[in-house]
This record gives sequence, structure tokens and C-alpha cells, in this order.
Amino acid sequence: MQRPTLWLFDIDGTLVDTGGAGLTALGDAAEAVFGDRGPALDLRGATDRGVLNGMFEHFGRAAETALADRFFAVYLERLEFHLSSGSHPGRVLPGVRALLDRLLDCPGVITGLLTGNIKDGAWRKMRHFGLDRYFDFGAYGCDHADRNQLGPIALERAAAHAGRVFDAAEIVIVGDTPKDIACAEAIGARCLAVATGQVPVGQLAGAWRVVDDLSDPAGWSDLLEPSSPVGGIDGVAGER
Repeated sequence: MQRPTLWLFDIDGTLVDTGGAGLTALGDAAEAVFGDRGPALDLRGATDRGVLNGMFEHFGRAAETALADRFFAVYLERLEFHLSSGSHPGRVLPGVRALLDRLLDCPGVITGLLTGNIKDGAWRKMRHFGLDRYFDFGAYGCDHADRNQLGPIALERAAAHAGRVFDAAEIVIVGDTPKDIACAEAIGARCLAVATGQVPVGQLAGAWRVVDDLSDPAGWSDLLEPSSPVGGIDGVAGER
């Protein structure tokens, strides 16, 4: 199997834990725009656009562009506040920096974001946690409400960034939910699933590879070698 040369990363639960800053900011925005914090949200693998569509439905409001713009403007302001105020202590998840540093040093390898966050929210989180220097492009939750549609968008932007098209065998999507796994499957890519979010290992079994977290290089270092062994149920150590 080809060595992966395009790595696409989810953010929440995969790269960072914001301590609930994003969830609180979404509630703040709902209260400001709709007058109520809205329904309980399950953000595991969700897109921000999909979340807002659900709020429009919950509050019986038409999906108007002006309301959407106001919602996300409030959300971004509140996200910045909650991240910077210390009210929601967050962290970079185990092993993330080590993996990103290794990828940065690998010739021919590029890294991008594939996230349900809207673009401005994604980069606010990356800057806050000092991870922005590792990424130059991405596909975001403002591009489409359906996460499975973000993969093709990410591939288009990766091709524009790198000046070439990537085959499915060259792509790894790193995420922490079954929706990340489905997103990878939709474009024929491999998914390296990490159990660092809110989904236990057993519910990530459909991924190409599952690891508890990224802190043990045995879970990913072989993917950086020029020739990587074929994955699968009897494949490399660390697969489940």
C-alpha cells in the first residue's frame, strides 16, 4: 500500500479538546438570534452548518442568509471569548504535536483540515492552540452541511495547494467519530480513528485503524515509511 501523502484532520476530539468552548458559543449564538439556547446538541461529527439548519427547524424559522450570518458572527465572537478567557480550559490532545511535527518533516506530505467547524471557527481554534502553522488549507462546516460532501472539497483544495491530484490510496483522514469514518469511505480513503473524543473504541471499529490516542508512535509511524504494509484485520500493530 502506498505511503499516505495527504493527511486530513478533524479538529474537535481529534486535535484538540476545547473544554466545551464551542458548544457554549453555539448556545450563546442561539440565545442572541433566536431568544433561547435551543435543543441539546450532539456535536460528534456534526457540521456547524448542519447544527444551524437544525436550529432553524427547531425554532420554526426560515433559513435566511441574514440570520445565518448573524448567528455565526455571534458564535465567532463568543468562541473567541470562551477560548481566551480561561472559562473553558482546553488542551491539545496526546501525541498530536509529535505526529504533526513528523509530518511537517516528511518530504512530499501535506496536511489539511477536514472539519465540521466553519472556516473562521476552525482557524480560531488552531491559532489558540498553536497548531495553525501545520495547516494551509481545509474543507469546513460552512462548505456543506453533509460531512460526506466535505471530502471531495478537501481533495479539490489539496490538489490546488499541491499542484497535483491525490489518489485515494494516498489519503488518510484522522478523526474521532463514525462520521469521520464514513467521510473517509465516501472518497475511498483510509481512516485513522482516535478514541480521544466522546466515542469509545468499540464504536470506531469500522475504521481502517483505531488507536486509543496518538501518543504512541506505533499507531502511526509505519505510515511515514516509504513502503507501508497493507492494512486490515491482520495488518500492522495497533489496528483493530
